Amino acid sequence: MSTLLEQALALYAGLPAAERFHVHARASSAPLLAVAERVSGGIVADIGCGHGLLSALLALAEPSRTVHGVDPDPRKVTWAREALSGLPQVKLAEGTVEDVLAPALPRACDTAVVCDVLYLLPEAKWPAFLRTVHGLLKPGGRFLLKEVEGDGSWKHRKALAQEWVMVSLLGRTKASGGMVLKPRAEMMALLQDAGFTVREVVDLGRGYTTPHVLYVAEASAP
Repeated sequence: MSTLLEQALALYAGLPAAERFHVHARASSAPLLAVAERVSGGIVADIGCGHGLLSALLALAEPSRTVHGVDPDPRKVTWAREALSGLPQVKLAEGTVEDVLAPALPRACDTAVVCDVLYLLPEAKWPAFLRTVHGLLKPGGRFLLKEVEGDGSWKHRKALAQEWVMVSLLGRTKASGGMVLKPRAEMMALLQDAGFTVREVVDLGRGYTTPHVLYVAEASAP
């Protein structure tokens, strides 16, 4: 485990066991460091920040950076605020990107990160959601979209089953959609339609039982 990840996880030591377990499970099951190392700039939006683990990684990696995290789950935001209270450069808010960040940070962010969030939304809302994220970014700003690839593999099916447990059975994750996983060609088309230029598609599934994929995109001028 990297020193940076160890430092971030140590921030959660005072949380109840169930919350610590959730954060550690997130750390071991998702390539958050690989996402974090591709973030650039001093103002970053972490959309769907959950317990704030990625926000913590981003702040610890660059202390001069301001990270604006938002999540619709008040329980997770409460725990995130408690754990990250020693990182004043992390600003956490309960709500959605549309209600919270879009009015406050128009064209203000160097990077926006959406990590395992899009599939939890109704598919019909994806285009508007992506356009809202685009509106946060400075021209040429970076968008990092980490999703599970809908490639039809056993990893794909396992990921859907796992998320059904987390959302429907345990209620650990809030969802308002049908847990749709798209193939990368469709995801790239959605990003292009929202005004992004896809610069790179990175396979991050090696070593994981989930087909993680990262889309590295750039916001065009409005």
